[in-house]
Amino acid sequence: MIVSLPKTVRRLYFLTMLVAVSCVLYYVMSWFSAWISPARNTEIPEGTAVRAFQEFHYSEQGMSAADRLRLFYWYGE
Repeated sequence: MIVSLPKTVRRLYFLTMLVAVSCVLYYVMSWFSAWISPARNTEIPEGTAVRAFQEFHYSEQGMSAADRLRLFYWYGE
């Protein structure tokens, strides 16, 4: 059996790049998911407690474009 060294190197390079791009894509999607999520784990009440109201203070200029986009994706409206 003849094993071609350049062909083997190309395949290893392709597999390495595939794994690297997959990892980067996973971490980008994970970061985006954490940014979109409505409540952090520390803000979720424990036990039988329920948070019924949370006051949101708007700045004088209103909401920023990033905040509006985040709420759009959160509520889906």
